[in-house]
Amino acid sequence: MGALLSDQEVIERIFNHIDNGTTDLGDADWQEPIEHYSSVERLQEELALFRRMPIPFCPSTAIPQDEGSYVAHMSAGVPIVVIRDKDGTLRGFQNVCRHRGKQLLQGEGCAKAIVCGYHGWAYKLDGRLQYIPHDGGFPNLNKDDYGLVPVHVAERNGMVFVNQEAPIEDEFLDGLPPLLNEEQKIFRTYDGVSDVNWKLNMEATLEGYHIKPTHKETFYPYGYDNLNVVETYGQHTRVTFPFRRIEKLRDVPVEDRDISGKVTYVYHVFPIATVAVLSSHTVISISEPEAPDRTRFYTYRVTNDAPGKQVDKGRAEKDADFVNDTGSKEDAEVVREIQAGLASTANTHFVYGRNEKGIVHFHQNLSACLD
Repeated sequence: MGALLSDQEVIERIFNHIDNGTTDLGDADWQEPIEHYSSVERLQEELALFRRMPIPFCPSTAIPQDEGSYVAHMSAGVPIVVIRDKDGTLRGFQNVCRHRGKQLLQGEGCAKAIVCGYHGWAYKLDGRLQYIPHDGGFPNLNKDDYGLVPVHVAERNGMVFVNQEAPIEDEFLDGLPPLLNEEQKIFRTYDGVSDVNWKLNMEATLEGYHIKPTHKETFYPYGYDNLNVVETYGQHTRVTFPFRRIEKLRDVPVEDRDISGKVTYVYHVFPIATVAVLSSHTVISISEPEAPDRTRFYTYRVTNDAPGKQVDKGRAEKDADFVNDTGSKEDAEVVREIQAGLASTANTHFVYGRNEKGIVHFHQNLSACLD
C-alpha cells in the first residue's frame, strides 16, 4: 500500500489546486446500478462479506483498559461484544447466550462477568461458561462445550476491528495510518437509525463536489467547492477538505507549516467507517445496515487531544454543535431525498465522475470483494 502524503505535501498540492482552479481526479468514472441501493439480495451479499472481513467496530478509547470494560452492538447483522479480560487483552464474542440465545450485554460499560438476564447463565470474561442456576436440570451438559462463540479481534491505530469468520490479516491493518491516539477522550456518543441505504451516506463523505450547492451558507464560506486532495491506499481512502484560512501558510517556511485547523481529513476505513478529523474534534462513524433503506449509525465524538497537547473541551463541544447543526443536517437531508428518489424510474444507475474519485474507489473495491 502506498504511503499517504505528509502534511507539507498536502499543503503544496492544495496551493497548486487553488492557483490552477483544479482538484484531484481519478483515472475512471463509475456507474452504479440503482438496484444495488434497494435490493434485499444485494444487502445480504454485503452483510455476508462484512462477516468474513475485518470490520471497524469502535474506537479503542470506547473500551478503557479496566478489566471487564466492553462495547456491545450489532456488526454485519450479528450481535457482537468486545470486552477486556483481566490482563487487558481484547476478546470478542457473539453476544448471544448459549442457552436460549438472548443478547447478553448492551451498549457499553464494565462487567465482572457476562450474565444472561433471562435465566442467569454466567460466563467468564474469556467466554467460558462458569455457572448455570439449578444445573441439576442439565445433567448431560458439558460446560466446556457451551462457551460463548468467539470472533477475531484486533486493535490497531486507535480502532478496534472484528472479523467473525477468519483471523485478521496484518496486510489490511498495516495499511492504515494512525487514526486516533490514547489521549483522545469521548465526549459524545450517538446510536441512531436513519431511513437511508448505508452506501448513500458513505458517498456523501467522500467528495467535495457538492460543497457550494449543498452548504452555501454553512461550510462554503469557510472552504472551497470541488477542491480536494484524494488519496487511496489499499481499499481505504483519505479525502482532504481545505479551509480558506490555509492561505495563512503561504508565506510560512515549509518546515514550519502547521496544517492543524486548516483542513478536515476524512479517512474512509473500508467498507463501513469514517474518521473525520475536524478543527477541534474528531468524529468516528460506523454504519450498520439493517435493511436496504435503513442504517444504524454508531457515532463517537472525541477530543483532538494528543501527547503534550490538551484541547479545550468547550471548543470541541462548540465545534461539534456547529457541524451537527449545520453541515451534517444538510447532508442528511440530501441523502434522504436521494433515498426517496430511488423509487422513481428516472435513473437506472448513478454516474460518478472523476472528481468523485473517493466514491469510485469505494465502489470498485466493494464490487471486487463481492465478485
